[in-house]
Amino acid sequence: MQVEQAPGTASGEGRVHQGEWRAVAISFVYFFCVLAAYYVIRPVREQLSAAVGSTQLPWFYGATFIATLVLTPAFAALASRWPRRKLVPVVYLFFIACLLAFIPAFTNVGLLSPRVLGMVFFVWVSVFNLIVVSVFWIFMSDIWSLDQSKRLFPIIAVAGTLGALAGPALTRSLVNVIGVAPLLVVSASLLCIATVCVVLLGRWARVHGARRHEAGHEDAVGGGMWDGLKQIFTDPFIRGMAVLLLLADGIGTVNYALMVDYSGATFVDAAARTRFHADVDLVGNLLTVIVQLTLTRWLLPRKGPGILIMLWALISIAVLLVVVFSHDPHAPLFTLPVLVGPLAPTVMALIVSRGLAYGMAEPARHSLYTRVPRNVRYKGQDAVDTAVWRFGDVAIATGMNGLRSLGVAVGGFAAISAVAAFLAAGIGWRLWKRVENVGEAAAVSRR
Repeated sequence: MQVEQAPGTASGEGRVHQGEWRAVAISFVYFFCVLAAYYVIRPVREQLSAAVGSTQLPWFYGATFIATLVLTPAFAALASRWPRRKLVPVVYLFFIACLLAFIPAFTNVGLLSPRVLGMVFFVWVSVFNLIVVSVFWIFMSDIWSLDQSKRLFPIIAVAGTLGALAGPALTRSLVNVIGVAPLLVVSASLLCIATVCVVLLGRWARVHGARRHEAGHEDAVGGGMWDGLKQIFTDPFIRGMAVLLLLADGIGTVNYALMVDYSGATFVDAAARTRFHADVDLVGNLLTVIVQLTLTRWLLPRKGPGILIMLWALISIAVLLVVVFSHDPHAPLFTLPVLVGPLAPTVMALIVSRGLAYGMAEPARHSLYTRVPRNVRYKGQDAVDTAVWRFGDVAIATGMNGLRSLGVAVGGFAAISAVAAFLAAGIGWRLWKRVENVGEAAAVSRR
């Protein structure tokens, strides 16, 4: 793996340096709008999946995986031919158009059956989430250097968490007033603001960005449409990142499936399920922002991504073991009276592991991409964050159905997730040391 050395400021104390404030502010608004746009419509997707139960998730995930297999090389083909200033806005405009196109399906009851609409919308929202967030982080790793990413990614990530708090809050307050269809317009409007931010950031990067002196820093990356999928097997770094994401999926997807079963068994109507999932999102995202403002903002510039990935994995193991040794994983463990009320171990495990995944692991993981070549950054990173992620969903959800037939219960699934978290800690640390060692060797060679 070749490693780029981009000019940038020293790691410092996790502060925003002079000349960075404007771009950080725009990045902040950008990520806020991207995550808020997704979380406005996420509870609608969740209640549709809860209505059919977790045993149907392999079908949903399988369709999503096929969609990502189609769109991943399509994105790589565009990245090969289009410069950054065109590529990213066009991606967001495509999803804005799709959001608006769904409105008739929700307003005309007879247009699609509830089951068909549920599956199509689940797949589309899942693809929406993967691609718009993946493109955001690709764009961030393309305009900031590694030193800047250590200082600024924890700050920028807070914006996404605030958006993830604002999105379900909007849904929670508006769904009973305006209905479901207008929520799609709210989401599309937020994505329009994000598109404007992309244009403004591109202009700033051309004049002030840390990578502006690199040859072709915003040109089309060249290569072929299959490069991203090939890199999963040929590039050791991307292969390691793919394994890390699959292990993380072994935590997230299992916890999600267990919570879907809890929701379907506990709440009898769509509105109650939607409100419950919005409440869970609010609590999890509140935990994320607390972690980002404290541990991540302090540790990432000083200790590097490896420590954060290990810490996320070890805490996830601890909460999963609570589920393993619980007498009844679906019985209330304690109460959060303000939002979700009685909190079962399965719901607690999802909230903690998801909150730390987005609060610690995601900023750390994406900072690793700042040192790889642009072809890997745009294609390999996108392939990992879309196709690999959804492949993991399919494999894990299908495997859970098979293990259920063998008598594996909630505690057994939590134990499997704990093993995945243990392996993720070791692989995350090795990936960080690999990037650090190659970067140091390149610096010595230049000197």
